[in-house]
Amino acid sequence: MAKSLFGLLTVAVAVSASDTCAAQAPAAPYVGDTSGCGKYHLPIVNGIDDTITSAGLKRTYNIHRPSDYDSNKQYGLIVTYPGTTETGIEFELDTKLDLSTPNHLVAYANGVGNNWAGANYSHATPDQDLTFTRDLLDDVRKNYCIDSSKIYATGISNGGGFVGLLACNDTVGGEFAAFAPVAGAFFTPLTDPGLNSTCTPARPVTPMLEFHGVLDDQVAYNGGLGDGGPLPSIPTWLSWWATRNSCDPSFGTEQIANGKVQHLSWTCNGKAGVVQHYKIDLHKHDWPSTIEDFSAIAEGDTPSEINASDIIPAFFEQYYRPT
Repeated sequence: MAKSLFGLLTVAVAVSASDTCAAQAPAAPYVGDTSGCGKYHLPIVNGIDDTITSAGLKRTYNIHRPSDYDSNKQYGLIVTYPGTTETGIEFELDTKLDLSTPNHLVAYANGVGNNWAGANYSHATPDQDLTFTRDLLDDVRKNYCIDSSKIYATGISNGGGFVGLLACNDTVGGEFAAFAPVAGAFFTPLTDPGLNSTCTPARPVTPMLEFHGVLDDQVAYNGGLGDGGPLPSIPTWLSWWATRNSCDPSFGTEQIANGKVQHLSWTCNGKAGVVQHYKIDLHKHDWPSTIEDFSAIAEGDTPSEINASDIIPAFFEQYYRPT
């Protein structure tokens, strides 16, 4: 079990180069369905929803492709899950995530009733949203040139909570190489490893990055009863992932912006930074950005010291899905 996040004097255990080399060599990357490669597309048009039928429901998402998209070149894919009441287009405008990741397509997904499974107010079941995720991936790969070893998931609030649920699924979740929830509402018991082993990640190492504001009054940093059910504290939730990933018991802490942000990082199975967390002291329930965005205005928040839209793609690019 990882130490409490409140023990800020712990230091990550260094892994020597010889130890790293002694570890088993990684498997070859998984390429997957490339049937979308070579397909012609009209000049760039972003902002129009794609519609698919999934689990008997009409579901939508918007795909953003780079302005220089080449149908004969394979790209990574980031799937995003907005917060409750938020659409994929609103999430795109708020985060500007696609501007920070020119080597990836970004799929901005829409939830049923503009929310995601896991909360007691959710309109869809976990099976329905997991099936939608699988069907979205199938649809994107049939239409665009995707490297399936480089598929990632991020989201905020209730959408961030679904990212945690997705990471706990050993089938659909296994399509993803890494996960990065922001202000995640990780409703229990769906993500609690102590209740009937409900979390079964696809692989023994599941890269996970989480951002959370200490001043978040919607998804409290220290947990408690949320609008959609009971919530674990963020230190507890991180300790679950440190345990699942067989991380070293101690973690490293980097102080940013004169200590206003603490960046915590765990070494897991000999690889540094598999589990990471940004604890933002003066931040509320919105996407961390160094410029004022829509979610910050809605929360009465100020710009953050860090920009999640830059940090998340850099984290993702370290990982691929093995065979």
